Amino acid sequence: MPQLAEARTRLLDGGHLKLLTFNLQVGIQTSAYHHYLTRSWQHFLPHPKRLQRLNMIGEVLGRFDIVGLQEADGGSFRSSHINQVEYLATHAGFPHHFQQLNRNLGRIAQHSNGLLSRLTPSRIEEHRLPGTLPGRGAIHVRYGEGPDALHLFVAHLALSHRGRVRQLDYLSEIIRPLRHVVVMGDLNCTPDQLHGHERFRASLPLHPVRPPLSYPSWQPRRALDHILLSDSLQADEVRVLEHLFSDHLPIAVDVRLPDACLTSCLAAGRQTSERRRH
Repeated sequence: MPQLAEARTRLLDGGHLKLLTFNLQVGIQTSAYHHYLTRSWQHFLPHPKRLQRLNMIGEVLGRFDIVGLQEADGGSFRSSHINQVEYLATHAGFPHHFQQLNRNLGRIAQHSNGLLSRLTPSRIEEHRLPGTLPGRGAIHVRYGEGPDALHLFVAHLALSHRGRVRQLDYLSEIIRPLRHVVVMGDLNCTPDQLHGHERFRASLPLHPVRPPLSYPSWQPRRALDHILLSDSLQADEVRVLEHLFSDHLPIAVDVRLPDACLTSCLAAGRQTSERRRH
């Protein structure tokens, strides 16, 4: 596939990945606080312009190598039965995608996290995060094998402080033995709150330390969306993208991989392609 070849070429040339995290808010256009009330019906009913918005979002997502999505719909009545993760992957030209269904309201709503990837994952695991209320989850993606594999987590944490503490405790136990780690998503907490969680801070050094302000999208005042990296990875550029309809702004970072991690990621992709040919 040309997109996969392009991603591999860029990795070989520069040794870096273009990452993006975005709380999609199901494709609802939100640009003021009163829209939470006046447009709340769109959480349950379809909107005629939602597909057009997804197309515009897909054009932006297509510039990146790996995208983590939160608040995507898995194909219910409110999204006109369109799996938004799958649709965006197809529209943006991603050869790999994965949907994690976290809160299943049947035909009414399918609350989901999503992964879009140009690189071939070696393994994908789902985690149901603990909390005061059910419905939060994380996707754990591994690229490559052994100690130099890249581990990427897409997470959407709870609104409550108590729930987030339990969820960060849970993720800390998984992350602690890993070497090359990315945690990205709507973590619903500020950098100071993340720094205040000792177990998570110990398992994953928190940098970039000061992510861009991402919420609310029309007048950003809080940094709730994060791309966190282990010490082995280098962030070349951290930036916030322009408003894409949601109440959150997308956050992007170019991550430089160490040589051993880069080799592991590329080798895994080649092995998977060879197995498919045979």
